[in-house]
Amino acid sequence: MKLWIHWCNAIWLLRPACSRLRTFLWFAICVAGLTVRTDLLGVTSIVRALGLHARFYYKLLGHFHTPGVHLDAMSALWAQVVLGLFPCPLRINGRLVLVGDGIKVPKRGKRMPGVKLLHQESESNTKPEYIMGHSLQAVALLVHAAKSVFAVPLAIRIHEGLVWSNRDKRTLLDKMLALLTLVDIRQPFYFVADAYYASHKIINGLLDHDHHLVTRVKSNAVAYTVFDHQGSKQPGRPRIYGNKVKLRSLFSDGQTMEQALSPVYGEGNVTIHYRVCYLLWRPIGRLVRFVVVIHPTRGRCLLMSTDTSLSAIDIIRLYGLRFKIEHSFKQAVRVVGTFTYHFWMSKMKRLRRRNGNQYMHRESSEYRDAIKRKIAAYHLFIHAGVVSQGLLQYLAATMSKLVWASFGSWLRTVRPGIPPSELVVATALRHSLPEFLLSCANNHTLAKFIVESQDPDRLDVFRLAS
Repeated sequence: MKLWIHWCNAIWLLRPACSRLRTFLWFAICVAGLTVRTDLLGVTSIVRALGLHARFYYKLLGHFHTPGVHLDAMSALWAQVVLGLFPCPLRINGRLVLVGDGIKVPKRGKRMPGVKLLHQESESNTKPEYIMGHSLQAVALLVHAAKSVFAVPLAIRIHEGLVWSNRDKRTLLDKMLALLTLVDIRQPFYFVADAYYASHKIINGLLDHDHHLVTRVKSNAVAYTVFDHQGSKQPGRPRIYGNKVKLRSLFSDGQTMEQALSPVYGEGNVTIHYRVCYLLWRPIGRLVRFVVVIHPTRGRCLLMSTDTSLSAIDIIRLYGLRFKIEHSFKQAVRVVGTFTYHFWMSKMKRLRRRNGNQYMHRESSEYRDAIKRKIAAYHLFIHAGVVSQGLLQYLAATMSKLVWASFGSWLRTVRPGIPPSELVVATALRHSLPEFLLSCANNHTLAKFIVESQDPDRLDVFRLAS
């Protein structure tokens, strides 16, 4: 029961982002349902998990389409809540660490806005090369949890599939910058991302707000030495760029390599070789720090940091932590079901099998507004999953003993120093939910609201469970 008290105290911090108390309570019910459900079948699983009356299925559908939740304000507020809940966010050189990446989610609906043909790169033969689905981008904050690190999701948005204007020239890079602006982290941070985001748009957008990028660069990238001005000054604009350097050539001089134990998370007794170079990178016209890394099993890697004061070991460590957002995606898909929305739009034009972008600038204002409303419903469902996963990580990082005491099940292996997973915390909350509802229904607003929304014929299940 104590777990639920802490859970409720945390989610209550999001109350200012909802226009009415009842709207907030329905949002909290959605998050609670995503947390304790045992299947990943959309809104119906929320109704089953909490034992709600069948008539509230349509109420929940309506809630996801309500304008009473100010989504952008809630995303910004959620980022501040995360910084307040987690006592030990990861800091390097006094800066927070944010990670970003994209994820593609299969969707079969022929009347779902934003669904398009997507190409997915994978080394696994189990994934098809092309899927129909939603393309999203996410931003997460790295936090310490015992001897591990969590990537706590802050915001996720659908960033492809819809073109609202033929004058809209924004790329995914522009939209990632907008997402970073949306979460409104006002403390200086490092943004860690893959090679796709090694762009002047991202770098200049970060530097304008005193943030820095740590990323990987492609093997065919080039940089330049600083031009050495010798002799008398020549008329005209002074030359900046010196000799061109193919970055892959930096691997050839093994004698200048240094060696050290790998700082990558989870690696022990692994020796890497690295080399540091300060070179001008033409897309931004300034010196950046390149780190050439040779790993005994992972091979060669070219890393870059716009912060020239950041040590090579820290650059390698930071980029090694980028995979944490991939693990966060896996938990969102398999445990929380963040992307299991199935909101179809009956009046939408039916999509063809290999449909690309949907162009909205020639559609009527009523049709455009309906599309925007449906996309907002997707985003609200996704954000409920974001909050659900973040609260699971919060309880795992700060109350692991209480989680294990409420777990009530068995695991073959429990590694010391590793916090409970999102699945373990969700199981503990599921087991303690009946006790929370029966004990606090008279004096706790959320517990009372859930009990009043339950089907009386199903309450015996909760009594037996308690």
